[in-house]
Amino acid sequence: MSVGLLAVVDDILTAALKASSKSAGVVIDDAAVTPQYVQGITPARELPVVGKIALGSIANKFVVIIPLALLLTAFAPWVLPYLLIVGGTYLCFEGAEKVLEWFGLGHGHGETATRDERRLVLGAVRTDLILSAEIMLISLSNLDPGMGVWSTFAVLAVIAIVMTGLVYGAVALLVKIDDIGLAMAKNPDRRIRHTGTRIVRSMPAVFRMISVVGTVAMLWVGGHLVLANLGEVGVPFTADLLHRVEHALAPLGGVVVWLGDTLVSALAGLAVGLVIVGLILLIGRIIGKRPSFSEGGESPESLRA
Repeated sequence: MSVGLLAVVDDILTAALKASSKSAGVVIDDAAVTPQYVQGITPARELPVVGKIALGSIANKFVVIIPLALLLTAFAPWVLPYLLIVGGTYLCFEGAEKVLEWFGLGHGHGETATRDERRLVLGAVRTDLILSAEIMLISLSNLDPGMGVWSTFAVLAVIAIVMTGLVYGAVALLVKIDDIGLAMAKNPDRRIRHTGTRIVRSMPAVFRMISVVGTVAMLWVGGHLVLANLGEVGVPFTADLLHRVEHALAPLGGVVVWLGDTLVSALAGLAVGLVIVGLILLIGRIIGKRPSFSEGGESPESLRA
C-alpha cells in the first residue's frame, strides 16, 4: 500500500516537473512584474503586502484557474484560446500604460499604493491572475492527455504551490534586500560593512531595472499570448508572423530566435496596449469623464477600478 502510494507521489512529482519546465519564462516574468507593486509603501508593510499578493495568487490558482482549466479541457477546450487572448490583451494594456508613464503621461503606481494598499494588492492579484493562468495552462498542455482528472488536479496543485513559493519567495527577497544591506552596513567587520553599503546604494538602480524588465515582460507575454492564440481562433497571419521570424533567425541559434520572438511579441503587445488605452480615452471622452494621463488626472487604471 505504502509502496503504491509512493509510486503515485513520484509519478505526480515527475509529471509536475516535466509539465512546468516550459513555463519557466513566465515564472521569471511574474517575479519581475510583482516588485513594482510594492514600491512606494513603508518598509514595515512590504512583507505583509507580498504575503497578501501570494495568498491572492494561491486563490487565483485553486479557486479560479485550475477548476476552470479542468472544466474547459473536459467540456469546451475551444474556449481556452479566447481566454488567453483576453488575458494577453489586459497585460498589453498594463504594459502600455507603464510605458506612457515613463514619458510623463501617467500618474504612476507608487503614490497610489501609499494611499491605498488594498487597491495595490488587488491590482497585483489581477496581473498575477493572467500570468498564473499562462503558467498553469502551459503546464496543462504538457501533461499526458490520458491522465485521470484527479491525477491532473494533483499535478497542477503541486505546480501551483511550488511556482507560487518560488515567485513570491524571490519577490520577498528583492523587496527586503535593502534592509539586509542596511543591517550589514552596521556590522563591525569592515568588509561586511562595505558590502552592505554597496547593496543599499545599488538598490534604486536595481528596482529601476526590475521596473523596466517587468514592463517589457508584460508586453512580451501579453503580445505573445495575443499573436499565438489568434492563430488558434482563425486569424493565422499573427501566428505565421512568429513562425516566419523564428524560421528566419533559426540559423543564428536558439538565443537569437528567442530574442527575435521576444522583440516581435513585445512590439505587438505595445501596439495592442496603446490601442486599448486609446479606446479607453475615447470612451471616457464620449461619456464625459475626459480621462487623462497627465499628473492628477484620471487614467485607464482609475476607470477600471
